[in-house]
Amino acid sequence: MPSLWARTRTTLEMIKWEHSVFALPFALTAVLLAANGRPDWRTLGWILAAMVGARSSAMAFNRWADAELDAANPRTKSRAIPAGLLTRNFVLGFTLLAAAVFVLAAAELNQLTLYLTPLVLTVLWGYSYLKRVTRWSHLGLGLALGLAPSAAWIAVRGSLDARILVLSAAVTLWAGGFDVLYACQDFEHDRAAGLHSLPQAVGIPAAFWTARAMHVAMLGLLVWFGSLFHFHRLGWIGIGVVGLLLAYEHSLVSPCDLRRLNAAFFTMNGVIAMVFLGFVAGDLWLR
Repeated sequence: MPSLWARTRTTLEMIKWEHSVFALPFALTAVLLAANGRPDWRTLGWILAAMVGARSSAMAFNRWADAELDAANPRTKSRAIPAGLLTRNFVLGFTLLAAAVFVLAAAELNQLTLYLTPLVLTVLWGYSYLKRVTRWSHLGLGLALGLAPSAAWIAVRGSLDARILVLSAAVTLWAGGFDVLYACQDFEHDRAAGLHSLPQAVGIPAAFWTARAMHVAMLGLLVWFGSLFHFHRLGWIGIGVVGLLLAYEHSLVSPCDLRRLNAAFFTMNGVIAMVFLGFVAGDLWLR
């Protein structure tokens, strides 16, 4: 039996905690806008705790729910549960512990954030089952990340501003688009296993065009978002840089060559999220 420390380390590797950089910068963008560039440290701390708890719970639940599917997929059979590094009961316990951290953090923020926790957990956990029923499961993942800006706004203000929904929609399309690309590497397995994905349904070339269209639409939403919040020069430059980075991301892979998919999926998406946060923060602080 591995030690608790060894299992904890394996769990952190399993949930890819370092990939929190995907949604977190967009949540922090919403925090800065909601707080007029100066959030208080207590609120910021509980938002970070809520984000870590929610994402950790979602990732662990996904590994728990998909354990049998992962075992049958050559790409994922080395994950912690199929490889015997962690038991399903341990991962389920971690899922519930991380969810408890999320609920506690939400309760410390305000009443509305607490009331919305069941809805958020339903989206975060429900994504894992969408691939069994619909080719559009990618938008389920997108929504799981896209909730972050709106949730962060509510955490600061205690109410929802319709303008922040535009950023949530942009993040949903951004994350959904890169999940479409990521699913291309499981094309053959998904067809054999009867799982649903856009590449499996329409083929890899058409899936690539769909991902590109989603990312173009994401840029259009960012432009709308910038106009709603009256971006100045730095904010608009940031959106332009995001567009260039997305174009570069798509240049790394093609329907015939998925070898650099991890670089496009992990590295570039983290850079895109951080760049957007940095430019919007600079735009706010220079006003």
